[in-house]
Amino acid sequence: MNQRDVEGAARQVGDSKVVECGARVGFAASGLLHLLMAWIAVRIAWSKGGGSADQTGALGNLSGQPGGKVILWVLVVGFVLLALWHLTEAATGSPGTEAKDRAKDAVQDVAKTVLFMGLAWTTYKFASGGSSSSSGNTRDFTAKLMHQPFGRVLVAIIGLVILGVGAYHLYKGWTEKFREDLQGNPGDAVIHAGRIGYVAKGIALTIVGGLFVVGGAKGSTKETTGLDGALRTLLEQPFGKILLTVVALGIACYGIYSFACAKFAKV
Repeated sequence: MNQRDVEGAARQVGDSKVVECGARVGFAASGLLHLLMAWIAVRIAWSKGGGSADQTGALGNLSGQPGGKVILWVLVVGFVLLALWHLTEAATGSPGTEAKDRAKDAVQDVAKTVLFMGLAWTTYKFASGGSSSSSGNTRDFTAKLMHQPFGRVLVAIIGLVILGVGAYHLYKGWTEKFREDLQGNPGDAVIHAGRIGYVAKGIALTIVGGLFVVGGAKGSTKETTGLDGALRTLLEQPFGKILLTVVALGIACYGIYSFACAKFAKV
């Protein structure tokens, strides 16, 4: 099978109604998770509890609600099909795209494929009655990595990569480049939500990346706790409650934008 056959098969899968509908469910699932994460972050800011302000915290919160297990299984299917759609996009690219831009888009789609398959797996754990801790898993991973040759350097490099992803979110939000991902007329409210949401996620990811760099420099896993740790770091700053609440509202805006993508995304 040559490259053209592979691209043709990938395009056929990506254009199927099942994958298209599933991808839109995946966007809605992402929106729901971000809204739950925002709610947990607000609770952390203004009360002693709140849970973990990341995907695992949101999924754990959802699993304890009436009908939560059913919703989790729907999310699993949505995340798997959204990952599959991104994989087909990586293989086929957009028609008329230049080679340089196509390579960049392919890298982004592969990264999103890995991201949503990871979310599907984590969601499956909760749907099947298990549990997980994103912060604990991240800390365990970095602890093992630091014991490898040049481990601290590798942790710092991971931090720099996350910083780059955060910077891209800031750029995509501030310049409204995300408009290229939409079709039709989503309206000003969706555009405003997308801009605020991307900037807020960019800030959060930048903090996560910075903590990884610091952790690598110190040889400590205390800082490398992912999104939950980054948001709690905000809480420790002057006016921390206000800062965390503002970022939480931004994450909620990203959730609203993701729900809009279920209808307006170019799938």
